[in-house]
Amino acid sequence: MQTYTGGCQCGRVRYEVALALGEVISCNCSRCGRLGSLLAFSPAERFKLLSGEDALTDYQFNRHVIHHLFCATCGIQSFARGRGPDGVEMVAINVRCLDGVDVEALPVKTFDGRSL
Repeated sequence: MQTYTGGCQCGRVRYEVALALGEVISCNCSRCGRLGSLLAFSPAERFKLLSGEDALTDYQFNRHVIHHLFCATCGIQSFARGRGPDGVEMVAINVRCLDGVDVEALPVKTFDGRSL
């Protein structure tokens, strides 16, 4: 477990998250596939939004269970909020938005979100 910092491109949205970063998820749903996000998941209590709550815009689609939050200034979606299958509040972190992480060195698992 390590604590990472991350955020959007312009810097208005900043957060820290504690997670064991290993395999990341590449989802092919209509949103993730277009964004090119690589995802890691953390329980909500290990995520702390440091700045930018007022800069976040919420987008929901399909079953309206995930809050796809993006910066209203630069448009970057650095994280999303939702619940895991067990009902626990989770945060999906776009690993590409974490500071100092070499995403090319991480193993990638594909997830077929398009078929859900």
